[in-house]
Amino acid sequence: MVTVVFGARGNVGRHVADGLLAAGERVRATSRTPEAAGLSPHVEVVAADLERPETLPAALEGAEKVFLYAKPDGVQGFVEAAGSAGVRHLVLLSSAAIVADDAERNPIAQAHRTVELAIERSGIDWTFIRPGMFATNTLWWWRTSIRAEGVVRTPYPEAQTAPVHEKDLAALAVAALTEPGHRGQAYTVYGPESLTLRRQVQHIGDAIGRDVRLDVVSAEEARAELSRTIPPIGVETFLRLWAARDGKPAETSATVEEVTGRPARTFAEWAQDHAGDFR
Repeated sequence: MVTVVFGARGNVGRHVADGLLAAGERVRATSRTPEAAGLSPHVEVVAADLERPETLPAALEGAEKVFLYAKPDGVQGFVEAAGSAGVRHLVLLSSAAIVADDAERNPIAQAHRTVELAIERSGIDWTFIRPGMFATNTLWWWRTSIRAEGVVRTPYPEAQTAPVHEKDLAALAVAALTEPGHRGQAYTVYGPESLTLRRQVQHIGDAIGRDVRLDVVSAEEARAELSRTIPPIGVETFLRLWAARDGKPAETSATVEEVTGRPARTFAEWAQDHAGDFR
């Protein structure tokens, strides 16, 4: 039987595919452009698009398990295709926004919960992985200004977050797909340490071997800069989160170690892994 990995070219999905291969699983990856997938030659790559349900039956043929990212558009077509194909277990990369106090007013939470509900109602066994702040978000926030100017601009340098390494999310997904005991579980995942944005910038500077200046700017200036690389809903979400977490510790978790048996990776490790992205 095969495990299908949707989003296998993404930050998390590519590590899921690698982890499944290492566990001896047969892996089929989907891509809108399979000829450009750039994945291991041991991975079968097929064309599929979650927003085009007609592409899903071939991608899911013979599949027992699936790794999926949350895509509200087309989710009903997906669960119908998965049910028809005989898929027995879905692991969804969801969002910790679902369990936040403002979930009912948060469009990100609502979008992810829409997908979760469709899966719950499908009758297929599921595992939900609900990460908080992705460490890779810093690539959207700061990569361009660090590479071009050696500077980060933010209104809230003392705001604290607990970034999660994408490899840890992939390790959770692989465990859920290959080991017993994870069906019907929803894992909320935060990073292992609460760090100010200032400290995160310092870790990136250490990783690339040069100082990165941090300039404190107004929220309006930050909004304009972030809008160059992030959709409006993301810009407002991040600014609101930073304002709420200014000077306040972020929630952390031990979920990664509890599920996988190995400590979660730190942001300093993530920065070292991604040093080339900031140089």
